[in-house]
Amino acid sequence: MAPMFRTVTSVLLCVSYLFFGFCSADDPYVFYDWNVSYITASPLGVQQQVIAVNGQFPGPIVNATTNNNLVVNVLNNLDEPLLFTWNGIQQRRNSWQDGVLGTNCPIPPRWNWTYQFQLKDQIGSFFYFPSLNFQRAAGGFGGIVLHNRLVIPVPFDKPDGDITLLIGDWYNRDHTALRKALDNGEELGMPDGVLMNGKGPYPYNSTLVPAGIDYETINVQPGKTYRIRVHHVGISTSLNFRIQNHNLLLVETEGSYTMKQNYSSLDIHVGQSYSFLVTMDQNASSDYYIVASARFVNESLWTRVTGVAILHYSNSMGKATGPLPKPPDDYYYKSFSMNQARFIRRNLSTGAARPNPQGSFMYGRINVTDTYVLKNMPPVVIDGKRRTTFNGISYSAPETPLRLADQFELTGIYKIDFPTRTFVQPPRIGTSIINATYKGFLEIIFQNNDTTVQSFHMDGYAFFVVGMDYGNWTENERHQYNNWDAVSRSTAQVFPGAWTAVLVALDNVGVWNIRAANLDTWYLGTETYVKIINSEITDRTELPLPDNVLYCGALASKQKQQDHGTSAAPVAGRRLKVFALMLLFVAIAILF
Repeated sequence: MAPMFRTVTSVLLCVSYLFFGFCSADDPYVFYDWNVSYITASPLGVQQQVIAVNGQFPGPIVNATTNNNLVVNVLNNLDEPLLFTWNGIQQRRNSWQDGVLGTNCPIPPRWNWTYQFQLKDQIGSFFYFPSLNFQRAAGGFGGIVLHNRLVIPVPFDKPDGDITLLIGDWYNRDHTALRKALDNGEELGMPDGVLMNGKGPYPYNSTLVPAGIDYETINVQPGKTYRIRVHHVGISTSLNFRIQNHNLLLVETEGSYTMKQNYSSLDIHVGQSYSFLVTMDQNASSDYYIVASARFVNESLWTRVTGVAILHYSNSMGKATGPLPKPPDDYYYKSFSMNQARFIRRNLSTGAARPNPQGSFMYGRINVTDTYVLKNMPPVVIDGKRRTTFNGISYSAPETPLRLADQFELTGIYKIDFPTRTFVQPPRIGTSIINATYKGFLEIIFQNNDTTVQSFHMDGYAFFVVGMDYGNWTENERHQYNNWDAVSRSTAQVFPGAWTAVLVALDNVGVWNIRAANLDTWYLGTETYVKIINSEITDRTELPLPDNVLYCGALASKQKQQDHGTSAAPVAGRRLKVFALMLLFVAIAILF
């Protein structure tokens, strides 16, 4: 690019700072306007209120490319506060955009707020969802597809199509009723079904599936290969995913290219994302079932908790009939699912968003600076309330976000006293977080002493999943760690009575959430935060407080009011600014 043109382009892009609060001279912008509201739907045949984005349930897919600047303008037309979080998106240097209560004040009803962050050095399959008040149980979720830059090779041939499939357990009660049940100390009980892309099961069984339910159909061409990205956006039920008579070639999970492995089915746990290459190599004598069924439950009682979609070849000769393809049989092989997870390995021949000439990420050679054993237990009663805990502490979110409190040097909002290994007795409710070392190397062991499978997630980072096994973790377990090609991801499952060990390099400054991905466990208190601060004040490690920051709690007096005269005004204004920028670019292109 000519120096003059580069200079003019940089200046024009920096004009966007006036509108969006940041500037990146070389990387394109991707803009989305979201109107978040309730709509009425009947995914399982029972009319209920769900959360839609731009009238869509599930919400629209976010499509972007590595290093793009993502700008999402959110108008909250719900009757309660709202935040979106970006499951697996690392938001380098920018925890201000994380969308959880530790870093952001909620967007009040009828207000709008704009997320803006760079998709720095990431590729792969992710999803977004509302993080507050059990809202994910009502929808508001959608897929995120981050494409490679053209200069970075992909370790497989370009597929003929790209398909996103959102799966998850679902209740016919809305999120406010589910939330009330948890607040009253009740268990949620068995879900009413499993949705696929917001739709109920295909009528494979007239007894189990009521008439008139809308189901998802995936249309494909014979002989073509498709990349199918599967996201578990549900509440608490692990699911087994399979496509009748078709092979699933695993190629990527949550931003890491994996060694290619063939599966007839794969267990997918709450909060996890996978992408498969699936070749349409069958004879199309009929359509084929796509199935997601409940795992680690009494299958005879949980038969209805099964999602069924249809894979439809363009030359199909009839509808799918007959029994569903069977799930795995672990009666004699209890470690089947764990071994599936153990053998998912990172593809060391590629660097995903960047080249990787070393052939390894060398994480096994880094000395661990801190170890935390995060133990969760079955729910307990604390101060008369049914709660869940990490190391005996049930997290309570303060009215003032942690990172905002730090910014304004407020004290007494939280405590940096989270125990490294000990279990607090008696269990208590508190706002206790981890004070971690910038550029340290953290070992986290998730110890699940509950009776159900739990998933755990860390915002702002991908961690290396180096080991898992049954029993209680001890330091002797380190000899079995995979210190060479462990997969890097942000959500890991932990089986009941078992542990999972992860390693993470603490190079992303901010206050980052660690939580149970299972929605009921998270809601009842199983979470904490990791505080990672660079003592040197520089925007090279953390971006400054955004101009559009919302204030609440002890800082509520600083918040300016918004004009709510028309819900369309914020969105229209944003589009006008974008249009103005486009006109400027066109003018420069003509001149130069």
